[in-house]
Amino acid sequence: MTLPNEMVERLAAAAVDEKLADALYTQIKTPIGELTVVQGPRGVCRVGFEAEHHDLVLSEVASVMGPRLLSSAEHTKTVTEAMEAYFAGELTDFKLPVDLVMMRSDFRRKVLRRLRKVHGGKVTTYGSLAEAVGAPRAARAVGTACATNPVPIIVPCHRVVPAGGGLGSYGGGVDRKRWLLEFEGAL
Repeated sequence: MTLPNEMVERLAAAAVDEKLADALYTQIKTPIGELTVVQGPRGVCRVGFEAEHHDLVLSEVASVMGPRLLSSAEHTKTVTEAMEAYFAGELTDFKLPVDLVMMRSDFRRKVLRRLRKVHGGKVTTYGSLAEAVGAPRAARAVGTACATNPVPIIVPCHRVVPAGGGLGSYGGGVDRKRWLLEFEGAL
């Protein structure tokens, strides 16, 4: 049985008011497929690509944030509007609050925080990003941080490329990475 959207939104609103929701989520249709976006009390904590399967993304979040995950278009409107503006070409960099709670390593969180300073239309290399976080010999570790980024697109790991050329890999697939970089005018 599926509840009407209006009832789901009322339940989500009541849960938020009573602080009974661990996180809220929505699904957003984009030119690169449907994204599952999860937002906790401190910000967006997970963006999942279509291939990651919605239920697995939510299960992963529940294991860290808690099991009370609710769908709410109303309470995730800010992130939905930002994603829509980005894919409409009206926004190049996200100013949304991000919660890196899904990232277990301090080093990886540091890399992702620094990565938010790489602006749309620009790229950086794994080595340059390693230098920027004070670990110039840690290019591979930077690559691992990008590969395990729980908030792709908003934390733009697609903007990191190998120094020797090419695109490198991407959790959402190389075709999505190419699309994003072309869309942003970086290729």
